Amino acid sequence: MAYDSKCIFCKIVQKKVSASIVYEDDEVIAFLDIRPLSMGHTLVIPKQHYVDIFEIPADVQAKVYAVAQKTAFAVKKAAGADGVSVIQQNGKAAGQDIFHLHVHVVPRFNGVALPRFSDLELAERSVLNEMAKKVIAAF
Repeated sequence: MAYDSKCIFCKIVQKKVSASIVYEDDEVIAFLDIRPLSMGHTLVIPKQHYVDIFEIPADVQAKVYAVAQKTAFAVKKAAGADGVSVIQQNGKAAGQDIFHLHVHVVPRFNGVALPRFSDLELAERSVLNEMAKKVIAAF
């Protein structure tokens, strides 16, 4: 499997960096974002390193999105959200800042606007782990 030794997401896949993992199989892993747009914000990534949608094979992308759909159901339930945004950015101009393909699954609440990615703060690992337990239970 291809990894990029400088990529934070590859380090999460290899368990070299801690993460609040809510789902994992042979090809895909999902974990809570350390800088959440809202609590429960989850990232779904292929375990193999692909930079963006232009690089990932269609069959792997399909698996990532199948897991993103399952994750959306679990996150919505766990967060008590009114809806879910699924966001995937490709390239710096589109706002991609980590160059390992990832899908954001973000719980949304009526009347609450999303903050800008640049305004986000780090969440405490203990808070993320508690939310991860709820998401895992909702899968």
